[in-house]
Amino acid sequence: MTEKEFNETVGKNIKKYRLLYNVNEGEMSQRKLASKIGVSTSLIGALESRKMSQGIGMYNLYKISQTLNVPINKFFE
Repeated sequence: MTEKEFNETVGKNIKKYRLLYNVNEGEMSQRKLASKIGVSTSLIGALESRKMSQGIGMYNLYKISQTLNVPINKFFE
């Protein structure tokens, strides 16, 4: 797996679990997620975009996993 493919997989799964959170727990927009973990909304948008290959730091990914109540390993599948 290339770095680009890895980043795309993580980004796709962030979006997937954020949208599942919307269904199961209540509204979690990109803006709300960004605010909860202390990053910009544009970073969340870039991570979820299939057009960009934005990487993410492990600590920010950990904060996303905690906020969305998803084990961190699920973002790598």
